[in-house]
Amino acid sequence: MTVPSVAVVILNWNGKALLAQFLPSVVKSEYPNLQLIVGDNASTDDSLDFLKTHYPEIKVIINDHNYGFAEGYGKVLDQVDADYYVLLNSDVEVPINWIKPVIDAMERDAQIAVAQPKIKWQKNKAQFEYAGAAGGYLDLHGFPFCRGRIFDTLEMDAQQYEDQREIFWASGAALFIKSNHWKISGGFDPDFFAHMEEIDLCWRLKNLGYKVIYCPASEVYHVGGGTLDSDNPFKTYLNFRNNLMTMQKNLPSNDAYFRVFIRMCIDFVAWGHFLLQGKAAFAWSINRAHFDFLMNLTKNGRKRTARQLNFLQHTGQYPSSIVWAYFVKKIHYFKQLDNS
Repeated sequence: MTVPSVAVVILNWNGKALLAQFLPSVVKSEYPNLQLIVGDNASTDDSLDFLKTHYPEIKVIINDHNYGFAEGYGKVLDQVDADYYVLLNSDVEVPINWIKPVIDAMERDAQIAVAQPKIKWQKNKAQFEYAGAAGGYLDLHGFPFCRGRIFDTLEMDAQQYEDQREIFWASGAALFIKSNHWKISGGFDPDFFAHMEEIDLCWRLKNLGYKVIYCPASEVYHVGGGTLDSDNPFKTYLNFRNNLMTMQKNLPSNDAYFRVFIRMCIDFVAWGHFLLQGKAAFAWSINRAHFDFLMNLTKNGRKRTARQLNFLQHTGQYPSSIVWAYFVKKIHYFKQLDNS
């Protein structure tokens, strides 16, 4: 039987320190049909010299300027030939055998387009990590959360999420995707720049009838915040704008704009919270996100595909408000949602 080819692709921008710290684990990865690639988004540090000197066996694809995470990956993957792409953040440590369990799971079902391993915190490997944990979910108002992480509550890994299952979205920190499904879907939306592009991609594929899964037989260790820190107002802007764009693009037309309106109203609660904390720059980021979203309604409307399924038809959705569950009902752990 032919072993599927896999390309692990790391997108780098001025991340020489991260490459030095985490590439040693990546190059030890064991898989019989593997290529390792670093895509560089026009770094201005000495990343390229470092790769040439210390890792000449790694293929480097250089973008002519910094296209951001979403478009940067698109430019690089246009030049990669493999059955599977693995999009791996530069701040992820991996064990030797992390690839094969996920590929095996995806090979067993032709409808699986995307998968993620268990993602734990590199600084405390007993704890789930914010960006992916045990798989991504979405609530009724478009708020993402994870099995093992709701808002800022991170669970310890006590083997409570050892079942492979279908989820709503897979984390971009370690995202496995069949290359033909990347091409069918069009890949990441370049207008996102960074943040939530993986949720948009997974939602588009789910609308086309494909599955996204979590594979606990593999685990990786993510630092998080390697490019944009959580205290960066630009990250707040991207998260709020891209969330609205994702909803507009993927919800059915008879539901999208009402649901987007409700979400924008909820956003103003966060706006007020930032102001009360004295974080005017973050409040302004929400204003800017809403303005830019509204100015691009027509453009993003043209990106809507012909097939938008009812949100409640999708596996991995939470049919209520995770904000209400967390802040009012004080539900901080994923397993409690089943009983709420």
